[in-house]
Amino acid sequence: MVLAELIGASIIILSIVYIYYKYVIYNFWHKKGVFYIKPIVPIGNILPLVTGKTQVGVFFQDAYQKYKEHRCFGMYAFFKPNLVITDLDLMRTVLTKEFKSFHDRGLYSNETIDPAINRLFLNGQNWLHYRAKMTPTFTAGKMKQMFVIVKQCGEELAKHLEKNAQMRDTVEMRDILTRYASDSIMSAAFGVNTNCIQKPNEYQSTSQEKTTFDSNFFKRILIRFAPQVTDFFSLPFSVQAVTNFYMNLFRDTVEYRKANGIVRPDLMSLLIEHVEKDFDPKVTVKKLTTAEATAQVSFALFLAGFETSSTTATFALFELAQHQDMQEKVCKEIDEILAKHGDLTYDALNDMTYFHKVINETLRKYPPLPFLHRVCTEEIDLPTTNIHVPKGTLITVPLLGVHRDPSIYPDPDKFDPERFNADKVKERHPYAFMPFGDGPRNCVGSRFGYLQAKIALVSLLSKYKFKLHSQTPVPIVFSEKSAILVAKNGVHLIIEPR
Repeated sequence: MVLAELIGASIIILSIVYIYYKYVIYNFWHKKGVFYIKPIVPIGNILPLVTGKTQVGVFFQDAYQKYKEHRCFGMYAFFKPNLVITDLDLMRTVLTKEFKSFHDRGLYSNETIDPAINRLFLNGQNWLHYRAKMTPTFTAGKMKQMFVIVKQCGEELAKHLEKNAQMRDTVEMRDILTRYASDSIMSAAFGVNTNCIQKPNEYQSTSQEKTTFDSNFFKRILIRFAPQVTDFFSLPFSVQAVTNFYMNLFRDTVEYRKANGIVRPDLMSLLIEHVEKDFDPKVTVKKLTTAEATAQVSFALFLAGFETSSTTATFALFELAQHQDMQEKVCKEIDEILAKHGDLTYDALNDMTYFHKVINETLRKYPPLPFLHRVCTEEIDLPTTNIHVPKGTLITVPLLGVHRDPSIYPDPDKFDPERFNADKVKERHPYAFMPFGDGPRNCVGSRFGYLQAKIALVSLLSKYKFKLHSQTPVPIVFSEKSAILVAKNGVHLIIEPR
């Protein structure tokens, strides 16, 4: 009798929940007269993401391709309405023109349980304060100061692969380039010698834990699409041991430098200066020491830059290995520019025009973060539409979809650096290419990301030739469990001396 009553009560509760979702929650876009994809109770439209069958950027790319005739369309992530923007002018409106109404990323941020990760996802005034500090540290002048340090890492990378080249070995490029990225960002930005290129160590193994993001895939989906749930249960975004490792490392570095009066031409010295000069404890839940604040900022920047430059360099080599004529053209330009300048310098790097097109075409085809998220922070009537967007509505820009839209880039799966000839770029909408986002909240470290990737590639292509190995599929298969675009089983290339 009791069991029957429990079953009956459960059926009633589930029925109420189903009706509430179907006719209340999932009636949001219908009431606003916005075209939307029919959702499934209670997941909404993100079943392929919850089951781990589709990479999140590819998921939004597919939706973009199917429904791009609508300037924007509605979806649901669990119980949360999500407006997907497909029109480039509307993207400019959201990211730039009406930034005041869309300045937050809408990602889970908990200062108490994830203080370091919180720096990546700051909102409102906290973000403005943080951005004001960070912008001066990534100018062209500061990049020139850090150039020599990154160059040393590039030389170490090329030297390390010399034996492999002599043996015509197969090398898994993502692994070695991730190790290079770890060395270069830790050395150039934070003055820490990790020596991961020569031998994987605690820095590398710790970093490789999905760039410190927890391996629980479903939790990451909740964090991205249902932050209220993760906030309610106080679920941390990161692996605590990894966070502690780097936070302690950065904090000890700051304290050592301050105690010994050490100033180095790197990001750490700049951060210490900025944090110490006008650190405002009001923007955090608790008052932090200069060392703690700098450690948090450093850790956030390390996370943001660790994977992106290595994946860009990896995909560039993957494409050049398939297109030997382009590889030869890049190598010829590198040889000529190095001969002209006498060595690899910051100015020499900027003189490599075809090489720069190759990098941009790589970023078009493989944008590191293949989608952009914003959240409506101030309700607005979206200009040039009849849509009223309430506060809290999630906004998605399907970047991979835009970058592979055949109406913008004919034959989009073809790798063609000539797309970035000056005349071709001028013909396109300025928001048709956004590998680092756009507007006031674009990637503050994009210059450093370009620098890392370019130095790695010049260091390798000036000495070695790369060919595709049969172990690497064409086209590349992306890992479904990574938010950024990474090859599922690595990128294996044959390396030879030039």
